[in-house]
Amino acid sequence: MKNLLTRKTIRKYTDEDVSEELLSRLLNEAARTQTMGNLQLYSVVVTRSKEMKEKLSPAHFNQPMVKEAPVVLTICADFNRTSFWAKCRNAEPGYDNFLSFMNAATDALLYTQTLCNLFDEEGLGYCYLGTTVYQPQQIIDILKLPKLVMPVATLTVGWPAEDPELTDRLPLESFVHQECYNDYLGQDIDTYYYNKEHLIENLHFVRINKKETLAQVFTDIRYTRKDNEAMSKELLHTLVRQGFLPNTIEMGPLV
Repeated sequence: MKNLLTRKTIRKYTDEDVSEELLSRLLNEAARTQTMGNLQLYSVVVTRSKEMKEKLSPAHFNQPMVKEAPVVLTICADFNRTSFWAKCRNAEPGYDNFLSFMNAATDALLYTQTLCNLFDEEGLGYCYLGTTVYQPQQIIDILKLPKLVMPVATLTVGWPAEDPELTDRLPLESFVHQECYNDYLGQDIDTYYYNKEHLIENLHFVRINKKETLAQVFTDIRYTRKDNEAMSKELLHTLVRQGFLPNTIEMGPLV
């Protein structure tokens, strides 16, 4: 069993399968996590077949672990099931709106984190793929997600075949604010980011990318304004298609 202080992201897995019995037990145990109104506004699509992993891979920028992991889990914000339940019980649902998406996405991400904790307890390795919301329409089409269902997280899961170094974290005082938010001074940034900026691997990262600072690597190469704005537009379009936003929202023509 792992401690959260030694938790590591695992991208390489052995050939050993993750049994259906074990996975089902953990998926069920994770359902005890907190949820809005006790509605469990999430669904999980389990992908095991080679064919489906290959279809999903491009939506995650062809990261190798999508094809190589024994199991890929796509966790979705889901108001479809609850809405259909309401209609079947002579109740009129009003969940085709952005607030409902936020509530369902929060439920789904809380469930995802609880599931990750359970994987740690069992000794399983996993990788959280932030790429899920970059090109969501591809995932929706592949997994045949109906309206009011939106993919928000993906986990690749298997038995670890690596033991990577721990990644760095900012100190507690950099993100905990007492009583109210205390905005940062330049000297605070110097203190809080000193260790991160002076790690050997990050100094190398800056050098090979021919940048002056680590921050420039993030703003100019990894997460650029251009990419963020393009993917934001696609995300909004997808929320319209999935019924969480009205198609009259002013964000340019739908493609």
